[in-house]
Amino acid sequence: MIIDGVFSGGGLKGFALVGAYQVLEEKGYRFRRVAGTSAGSILASFIAAGYSAKEIEELLDELDTSTFLDPRRTILPFSFMKWLGLYWRLGLYQGKALENWFLEKLAKKNIYTFADIAPGSLKLVASDLTNGKMIVLPDDLEQYGIVPENFPIARAMRMSCGIPFFFEPVKLKVGSGDTIVVDGGVLSNFPMWIFDGDHGKRERQVLGLKLSQNIEDMEGHPIHNALQLFEALFSTMKNAHDNRYISRKHEKDIIFIPVEGYRATEFDMDEETKNALMEIGRDRTLQFLKTW
Repeated sequence: MIIDGVFSGGGLKGFALVGAYQVLEEKGYRFRRVAGTSAGSILASFIAAGYSAKEIEELLDELDTSTFLDPRRTILPFSFMKWLGLYWRLGLYQGKALENWFLEKLAKKNIYTFADIAPGSLKLVASDLTNGKMIVLPDDLEQYGIVPENFPIARAMRMSCGIPFFFEPVKLKVGSGDTIVVDGGVLSNFPMWIFDGDHGKRERQVLGLKLSQNIEDMEGHPIHNALQLFEALFSTMKNAHDNRYISRKHEKDIIFIPVEGYRATEFDMDEETKNALMEIGRDRTLQFLKTW
């Protein structure tokens, strides 16, 4: 069955998305178009590049996520320099290692720019903080004077995965200044709306994979201190737009994958945790397909 797919963000919890994709592929589902934010942008991009579920699992088996933590070199102690870097560079880590990994894996399929894949087959979400708006890549790049087809997919993935304060934001050169771009999850962590045409019509069935519980089953945010207030603020900001959209639509086309017990930035994740997340994705998808 040919469908379109939308994958949510969730950082390292995205291993669960791969488990879900494995089951979908085994059951004969194939994606014509894919879209995603943050972790979801990684799965979407690899699918658009022609990777099978088995191949993606092999990429993850050999992956040491701690190698993505690439602070800038300095003679000063990292414990001190990381705060200085956060202030001036706007992130603890450069994010170059992450983007280089994307570039290397896409190159194995001879995929470099959006011109190398079918037009409209891949859409990634990022956040333009300079102008306070959402960006859909590659569609919106023309607004910045950039030819969409010539834009590197690895750079688009890096933009969509730019966790604020964790990775340095991507700076798009626009005219004489810079446009600061960060993780798409800031504005739309689950762009289920992205394939809606005129009057909400869709070309084909759209299936969403969301790294969270069903909206009705979510618990409220405990807020007893400033840190909890910030976490609740950021979570609300990420999900309010998408939850409003979902609440107006039937949820029958979304696989909710509960991974609240895991951290999005667990870059020292061991194999046991990776496998546990993938198993959650597989189990939830098998349950979902029984009635879809």
